[in-house]
Amino acid sequence: MSHEPVPLRDRAGRREALLDAADRIVQRDGPAATMATIAAEAGITKPILYRHFGDKGGLYAALADRYTGALLRELQTALDAGTDRRDRVERTVGAYLAAIEREPQVYRFLVLSDEAAQAPSQVRSFTRRLSALLATGMAAELGVGPVRAAVWAHGVVGMVQAAGDWWLDTPTVARADLVAELTDLLFGAYGGA
Repeated sequence: MSHEPVPLRDRAGRREALLDAADRIVQRDGPAATMATIAAEAGITKPILYRHFGDKGGLYAALADRYTGALLRELQTALDAGTDRRDRVERTVGAYLAAIEREPQVYRFLVLSDEAAQAPSQVRSFTRRLSALLATGMAAELGVGPVRAAVWAHGVVGMVQAAGDWWLDTPTVARADLVAELTDLLFGAYGGA
């Protein structure tokens, strides 16, 4: 599905249009997305794509910023909503899992592509920003110190991310069930079992 070539006039607009084309290919191909298919989708040649992003790593970084920025905003909205602590946790875990369910190829591109292995700082930066956001909320809401809040926040983020990785490859588990199980675990199910 090729689109109209990007006009040469506006460099920032052109870059966004190229990212849009790359996004369409990543949505379809995930970690198998190539510069050639992205260039073809944008209606340009690979050298033009390289001129804008340097290499696939530069394109990966630009897409990672776009994807993780959008996800962080969704998660912030979920954290700010809800009627109580459990509801906020459930909404936030649900928002994360809904995002990877909605765009599994994007998630795989961010986590499993060769570029992700070569530039792990993009995803690490996202998890650290999310963990810092959670730690701030935990410290304020629970009245715990900054070290405990940071440890707990990083643990929660890691747990949910690992469960999400597993879940994408385990289609027999419904998202709602995974959200409920993770929320139960965070609210003491393990200790009470």
